[in-house]
Formats: sequence, C-alpha cells, structure tokens
Amino acid sequence: MGAGAQDPNAHKEAATAEHTIRQGADGSFSLWSPRFGEGFHSRRGALREARETFLAPSQLERFIPGQRLMVVEVCVGTGTNLALLLEDCAELGLELEWWGLELDPAPLQLALAEPAFRSQWQPQTLKTLETLSERGCWQQGCWQQGCWQQGCWQQGCWQQGAGSGRMLWGDARQTLPQLLEQRRGQVDLIWHDAFSPQHCPQLWTVEVLGSVAELLADGGRWISFCSAAAVREGLRLANLNVVALAAEAEGVEGAEEAVKRADDCLKPDPSANQRRAWSGGTLASRAPLAPSAAWRRLTAMEREHLACSAGEPYRDPSATSNAADILHQRRIAQAKALTLGERSTSSAWRKRWGLQQGC
Repeated sequence: MGAGAQDPNAHKEAATAEHTIRQGADGSFSLWSPRFGEGFHSRRGALREARETFLAPSQLERFIPGQRLMVVEVCVGTGTNLALLLEDCAELGLELEWWGLELDPAPLQLALAEPAFRSQWQPQTLKTLETLSERGCWQQGCWQQGCWQQGCWQQGCWQQGAGSGRMLWGDARQTLPQLLEQRRGQVDLIWHDAFSPQHCPQLWTVEVLGSVAELLADGGRWISFCSAAAVREGLRLANLNVVALAAEAEGVEGAEEAVKRADDCLKPDPSANQRRAWSGGTLASRAPLAPSAAWRRLTAMEREHLACSAGEPYRDPSATSNAADILHQRRIAQAKALTLGERSTSSAWRKRWGLQQGC
C-alpha cells in the first residue's frame, strides 16, 4: 500500500455484497455482478481482454515518445484496463492524461484488496491506482509533495511532463458535460467498457455516444468490446466511421487478407445454423482508418444487421431515464419502424445468415 493508504479490508465486506470474485481463463482477476447478471470481463480473462480488445487496436506505438496521450475510459471497474495502459505508456515513454467515468468505487477498492489482482502489476502502478481510489485523482511527480487538496487539479498542478488522471465519480450522463467543456475535440482514445446494452442501456444511447464522439480528436479512436447493431448505428448517427475489431481467429491475418475477406467471411448459409464469433468488438473514428490486421470493414452481414430491428438505437433525451424505460421506448420505436417498413425483422436477418437466436 502507498503512504497514507486506507486499509482495503474496510471496504471488502461491502464490496463483496455486490460483486463476486471470478478468475478468467487467462488466470487474471475479475468480478461478477449479480445486479447486472454479467461479468466485468469476457471469459477469456481481464488481462487478455484488455490487451486484445482495447490496447491492441489503440496502437500506442504510433505516438512519439514524450508525446502526451489523452484517454477517456467510460466505466473503470476493477482498473485492469487503466493498469495495463499505465505500464504500456511507461514502457513507451508516453505522458498520459487520463479521465475515468465511473459510478461505483467498490470494484476498484475490492481489486486493490486482493493479492491475485495486486500480483499482476508493478508497484508504481498499484500506487497510482491506490491514489486514484482514495483521492479520485493522481499526479505523478506531484503527489509526493502533499499538494492533494480538494480541487487542486483545477489549479494548474498538472505539470507538463508528468502523468495525470482524474476520476469523475457519478452517473456518466451527468459528468460527460463537464468533461466536454474541458476536452472537446482533444481525446486520442475512448475506451468504452460499460456493462452490455441489454443490461445497461443508459451508457449506450445516441446521446451518450454523440457526446463521447465530440470528445475525439481528429485522429482519435473510440473502442469497445460491443458489436451490437444498435450501438454501431448510434456511432454512425454521431458521424463516426465504424469498423469491426477482428475476432480472435482473424487476428493472425495480415491487413490485405483481412480486407479481402471482409465481404466473404460470412456468406448466407441457412444450413449452417450455428452461432459464429463474427466480431471482436467495434472501433469508431472521425476519419476512415487504413487497413489493419486489428480491424476490418463491416461485412455485408453486419451492414444488414444495422438495417434490421436490432439496429434501432437506444435513446435517452432527458439523460435521466432508467434501463427499463429506455428498453421500453426502444421496443416501441422498433415496432413503429417495422410497421412503416423502415426496418426488417431480426429473425429474417438471422435466418438469411444462418444464425441462431440471440446472435
């Protein structure tokens, strides 16, 4: 623990009441949320997901050593993504300015209390996470000097040449406007790692996606594990270019081969009738990206997916609706679009492409 850190066991009882400790296939620490009925990470494991889904398509090697990298993380959870980012930025000599949007402090507190999580990281990484958990911000090269008075981040103590970060605690729908005021059009990377749209539609609406799109710099990238048609349609409505992250089996291909297969990798085949791992997530950007083995353009199947009822986006104009209301309003919009012939049915799309229910 860092100097002045609180006893993590003081938080553990409350934290474990809301979360269950899990271990991924890669052996890394993770959590399960009974409230949302899903894990914080995919079954392959937290570390593997962080590296493959978020870090790899970010391509940090494209930034020059000494350059400031600005990152926004939507839903921080256990801090695994941030920890990996901290260590890679240190290795590459990048200066990190990080902003986190998070409602619940318990997952990070619980992770820091667990030896299985702590063993994954360097001491300086843990010290940064502890400072973030306790004080809501960190400043490398500044925190040792006792300058952590409330609101100091507003007073110019984020020195040039030092890594820094701040957590915006609370409902992201309410904290995003504050971030937009300060960092509109400046953010290099947005890692969107909320619970799935079916369980947490509040953070996948056209309004939220439109706001985070405004944060992106010209060369910025929005990255998520999510391949849902409703989310991809929301990104397109925000005037972003959308590509699919390569599925696990595609990751070994070269850029030319990945592009060549884009329209052929899934042909209509009703006899197949099996669930396919057809995407590893989504990347969106203001300008089209050059071909890469890490992503590919949307296939014909994925483009058709956006046009069916599954592509009806989530909406929350008031930024206050609960999940049930957002889902209900989306069902009404889907029914209206089907009646007017504006969208086809998802069942017809699945049948055409030989997919099982739920794909």
